[in-house]
Amino acid sequence: MKPILDFPEFLWIWNRLQGLPTPALHRRIARWLMVRQRAGERELLLMAFRGLGKSTLVGLYSAWTLYRHPERRILVLAADFALARKMVRNVKRVIERHPLTRHLKPKRRDQWAADQFTVVRATEMRDPSMLAKGIGANITGSRADLVICDDVEVPNTSDSVPKRADLRARLLEIDYVLVPGGTQLYVGTPHSYYTLYARQARAEAGETKPFLDGFARLELPLLDAKGNSRWPERFPLERIAAIRRRTGNNKFQSQMMLEPVNLAEGRLDPDRLRFYDAELVYAEGNRMASLSLDGTRLVSASCWWDPSYGAPDKGDASVIAAVYSDAEGRYWLHRVRYLTHDPARLTEVDAATQLCRQVASFLRDHHLPAVRLETNGLGRFLPGLLRRELAAQGVCAAVIETASRQAKDQRIVDAFDAVLAAGALAVHRSVWATPFIAEMRDWQPGGRSRDDGLDAVAGCLLAEPVRLPRNPPKAVPDDPAGDKTDWRPGATARRANSDFQP
Repeated sequence: MKPILDFPEFLWIWNRLQGLPTPALHRRIARWLMVRQRAGERELLLMAFRGLGKSTLVGLYSAWTLYRHPERRILVLAADFALARKMVRNVKRVIERHPLTRHLKPKRRDQWAADQFTVVRATEMRDPSMLAKGIGANITGSRADLVICDDVEVPNTSDSVPKRADLRARLLEIDYVLVPGGTQLYVGTPHSYYTLYARQARAEAGETKPFLDGFARLELPLLDAKGNSRWPERFPLERIAAIRRRTGNNKFQSQMMLEPVNLAEGRLDPDRLRFYDAELVYAEGNRMASLSLDGTRLVSASCWWDPSYGAPDKGDASVIAAVYSDAEGRYWLHRVRYLTHDPARLTEVDAATQLCRQVASFLRDHHLPAVRLETNGLGRFLPGLLRRELAAQGVCAAVIETASRQAKDQRIVDAFDAVLAAGALAVHRSVWATPFIAEMRDWQPGGRSRDDGLDAVAGCLLAEPVRLPRNPPKAVPDDPAGDKTDWRPGATARRANSDFQP
């Protein structure tokens, strides 16, 4: 009986037949896949830069798996059916031509189709040896010993919140396809900051743990820790620099360095935000009230409500935001709340009243003197109802009716650009538990991503007055006009010499 060869040897024989070398990087991946299989690890993630040939390697790994265990069943999932079928077709070609697998090709042509095939095996099974499916296909009823998720995350499946949620929901179906002891193998590169391959949970996206938590990972970015190319024969540093220039930094970092960033160059960068955990402190003394945050006294506040009557998770969101400012011209985004009504209570309390009661509580809890209510569309019916609820809860706050006449995209740009560039916007940690940060990362002018939270915060920022920092300049020596510590007329004291004797 001939000895069963390991995967690196299987790979080397195939490359030799094709007249190709076997790069050290490919040998490393081959050894990793083999060792993980022998160790009994059933959840694997292979991330490697574009152009490495990882899908080709995984196809050869599939052929090697059938060479060792002809009774195994392999399901290939990809972002679209054509991509999954391409891998199945390549594995068929390997089985036909590799000297160690030629005996596995069946005699019946109906078992050798383009999107699925069944090798010669001792047991009769309902499922084929290898089957291709697009991520949107129905896989209910299928069974597999190995599920390969080959580039399931691409821009078309990850460039918006609903698409990312749908992708994750479909991938969770794998648990019902895998037989006990089966293996999941993900292969790909990140296409979003909220990639399913992320190491850390994205709290702002509602995650408490990473989607692939606990998976054994092999990550191979194009440049190593010293800045050297991992495959200098094919990707010398000159070519790498050209790729970066041609594709842009974001795409290069995502597809070649495996960093979770948005492929599109986002206009709003959450990394420019400052964070704080402090809560509002309200105090009274000498018959005067004061409000402070993190030891900083606040001088004004703005609150904006962009209402919507849509049911939860449907249509536009109803968002209220509160922004405070201090005397130094800094802004404090303290709360962003996405309001929803309870459809089960509509028979006793209508949706508009439910929302107005939440807004009244929001104003009371955050010591807000007024709320600007956007009256475009449905909002024009709410001011009277909101004033009634404020009176019912004993909240002393004004309702300012506001009609937005500027395009929403331009309003968001005008509100955020200068503030973010100056690093003048601090955000409470609780805001990260809302969709607001995800809206920032995904937003582009003219795009179709959600922007309800951005719109509400933009309204707050535009309603706040711009303040100059009260840092007086140093006195100029020998200035005949004396110490000029404030530009405002009459703001400084003057000392006059007098020889008057009573």
